[in-house]
Formats: sequence, structure tokens, C-alpha cells
Amino acid sequence: MARNTLSRSLHDLGLSAWFGGTLANAVALNAAAGEAGSDSATGAVANAGWDRWTPVNAAAIGAHLIGSVGQLRANKERVAAQQGVAGMSTLKTLLTAAALGATAYSRVLGRRVSAAGAVPSKSGTRPSKRTKVARADVAAAQEQLDRLQWVIPALTGALVAISSYAGEQQRPSEVAKGLSGR
Repeated sequence: MARNTLSRSLHDLGLSAWFGGTLANAVALNAAAGEAGSDSATGAVANAGWDRWTPVNAAAIGAHLIGSVGQLRANKERVAAQQGVAGMSTLKTLLTAAALGATAYSRVLGRRVSAAGAVPSKSGTRPSKRTKVARADVAAAQEQLDRLQWVIPALTGALVAISSYAGEQQRPSEVAKGLSGR
């Protein structure tokens, strides 16, 4: 079996950063922004943090996708021949697409909120009463972001778990069972 250290590293490091960064921002950045001193400052701090994370997240996602393609190419024979590998790969691809979609939509919403400036916010993603009255469109985007901030780590966390399962499928005993149809 050939080594695929570069593609595996890109896959794993990219996914780790995507998962960990979005989880850290949801848990820490948004809550910490709420302590900025005023509702307007809260919005500004959250926007600045997420805007700084965006290029790093994009690089992480790119690395993950490049690594994923490399892993698929390196394991195409196993995907075709070993029982259970094609199903796992299909599920992983669907989850990746869902995580990409949620991330892209979250960025669209984040840009809308960021473009509005120091929009008053109770935390990084919860609009203040003033925002709900004065900027209903921005408040709606904040409310959607409040939900999406947890969806993305859930999807990428599921990808981490499936990647662990995929690694287990590569054990020689699992390959032998999968090829014999047991």
C-alpha cells in the first residue's frame, strides 16, 4: 500500500482547522464580543473576528478539499472493491457538500451583517432590540447566523468521525474482510 502522507495531511489539517475554528468562534468569540461594553461594540468586535477568520477558514477548506481528492484518487480501487467503502465515501461527500453549503451561506449572511457596520448585538450573533426595529434585514441575518454557528461544527465534526471510520476501514483485517464480502 502506497503512502499518501501529503494528501492525508492536507485532508486532516484542513478539516481540523475548519471544525476547530468555527467551534472556537461560536463558543468563544461571539460570547466574548458580548462583553465589549455596548451593543454596538459587540457587533463590531464579532464582525472583526469573523472577518479575520474568513481567509484562514477558506485556506483550511481548500486544503481539506485538495486532500480529499488526493485520498479518493489514492484509494479508488478500495472504494470500488472493498465492501462499505463506497457507502462511507458517498456519505462523506454528502456531508462535505452540506458543510460547504452551510459555510458559504454563513459567509453571505456574515458579509451582510459586517457591511452594515457596528450593528447593535447582544452577542456576536443575537440582534439587539434596536437592530430588530431599525435593521430588520440585518437582524434576520444575525438570527440565521446564531443557528448556523452550531450547524457548521456539527457537520465538520461528523466528517471527523467518518474520517476516523475510514481510517479503520484501511486496517489490513478490514480490507481483507471487505474484499472477501464477509
